[in-house]
Amino acid sequence: MRKNRLRELLREGRPTIGTRILSAWPGIVEVIGHTGAIDYVEFVGEYAPYDLYDLENLARATEIFGISSMLKVDQEPNCFLAQRALKSGIQNILFTDIRSVEDARECVRIVKPETPESKGINGCHAARCVGYGLESGSPEYVKAMDDVVIALMIEKKGAVENLEGVLSVEGIDMVQFGPCDYSLSVGVPGQRSHPRVREAELETIKTALRMRVRPRVELKPSVKKEDIQEYIDLGVRDFSLPMDVSILYHWLKENGERLGKMLSSLK
Repeated sequence: MRKNRLRELLREGRPTIGTRILSAWPGIVEVIGHTGAIDYVEFVGEYAPYDLYDLENLARATEIFGISSMLKVDQEPNCFLAQRALKSGIQNILFTDIRSVEDARECVRIVKPETPESKGINGCHAARCVGYGLESGSPEYVKAMDDVVIALMIEKKGAVENLEGVLSVEGIDMVQFGPCDYSLSVGVPGQRSHPRVREAELETIKTALRMRVRPRVELKPSVKKEDIQEYIDLGVRDFSLPMDVSILYHWLKENGERLGKMLSSLK
């Protein structure tokens, strides 16, 4: 079982930098690894097409560079997807659509090993992460599953209303506020900067810090330095850079329009 860089950084109280991808091509992970600037790569499986072979290949690519991996899973079937990802070698899980304390508890049970101490439902197997059976059910396997960073999206009205209860669930390591889904659930769809949405984001961050759960912030391609500093001043130490498709779109739009203006003056 290999070391989980993200877990080690959290354990040491150090800041983390992640980035998100929709492409299941492991070459993208290798490009990210070559930068030497990223601690973990999150494959946003909730938005992208992929198969189980892709999960193994993405995990292999992170292992080349000693970076960690995360999968953002769909609302359903989150148990199947999370456990298959862990079996493939993906090391951390981001759960979506949390609405209640019971939802949070179930996420922890899905990941944790089925031991008397951990009280999870993740049992033995002979998949890739244990050498196809060589470390199946071993103490090293138990430790690796206990080391999985469990992150939750706080993006529903119910999750914000039950925030302290959700964050008090033992085993929750990280949370991230989702303004798009939250705006839907409170009746202001698409208004990510609405005062109610902004208030809920700040409440999520401040409450998480108070309860010793790490709040993560996703950055937009257009984010300004002063906006990042505002989060740092609040106490945020975990950030995720934009998705590959967002970076590509904004770069092409900005530079394509600039080049188009230069060429439009030619006869």
